[in-house]
Amino acid sequence: MKTPFHHARFLLGAHRLAQLPPDTGVEIAFAGRSNAGKSSALNALTGQKKLARTSKTPGLTQQINIFTINDEQRLADLPGYGYAKVSRKMQQHWQKTLGSYLQTRQSLQGLCLIMDIRHPFAPQDGQLLDWCRQVEMPVHILLTKADKLSRNQARQALMQAQSHINREYPLTTVQIFSATKKTGIEKAQQTLLLWLESGTEKGPDYKGNETGA
Repeated sequence: MKTPFHHARFLLGAHRLAQLPPDTGVEIAFAGRSNAGKSSALNALTGQKKLARTSKTPGLTQQINIFTINDEQRLADLPGYGYAKVSRKMQQHWQKTLGSYLQTRQSLQGLCLIMDIRHPFAPQDGQLLDWCRQVEMPVHILLTKADKLSRNQARQALMQAQSHINREYPLTTVQIFSATKKTGIEKAQQTLLLWLESGTEKGPDYKGNETGA
């Protein structure tokens, strides 16, 4: 099924927030640990094999990559975090940059957080969720690589994740996802599409603080 996400095209890569496009319209950000399958998830959601760069060596994204859907709607691929081979200085830089981006980017409508279903809720994931809770930012979690588990195991992991976010993060939703098996793609697209449409309807200066998921 064709969605607006299929029109996504690379616009620019920003090492600093000042290099981002004008803070208008609606933006959805993608974040996660460097080895959680973020690029594969982005490619699956947009129906494009090479939109986001994938590699067997995690941690290649060292900038915020912006993809345009149309003049008012964008996707932002944030740098992966938690990868040991990235220098401490670079880790500190991106930790500060991500915090500033989440707290100041007015066009940001929601965050799609990528977690390996076998290793969810790492410390950096929790920090990101805390930031989003602070600014009342909706989050949709994709528990990726679900094909690595049996159906029963994946269902149990989903239930545990739901229990955790219900206690701690009221504006957060979660689902099972597999880019390899095409599991959960349509469900994720529907959630993110609601964010795009909701933000567009409210105008370019609106910053989402409702649970649009």
